Amino acid sequence: VEKTALITGITGQDGAYLAEFLLDKGYIVHGIKRRSSSLNTGRIGHLYEDPHESSGRFFCTMVI
Repeated sequence: VEKTALITGITGQDGAYLAEFLLDKGYIVHGIKRRSSSLNTGRIGHLYEDPHESSGRFFCTMVI
């Protein structure tokens, strides 16, 4: 069974560290960020993968 995590505030310091930690542990990570954080993705930019890869384990969604 694959483990999945949902992290709110993924672009914040704690959310970004938690996402990286869980990805290293093999989790599928879904993150939520506010629209006002759309330009502030420096902490999670390295976690993004090629969207054409079928094995993606990191997903980030913006909420309004």
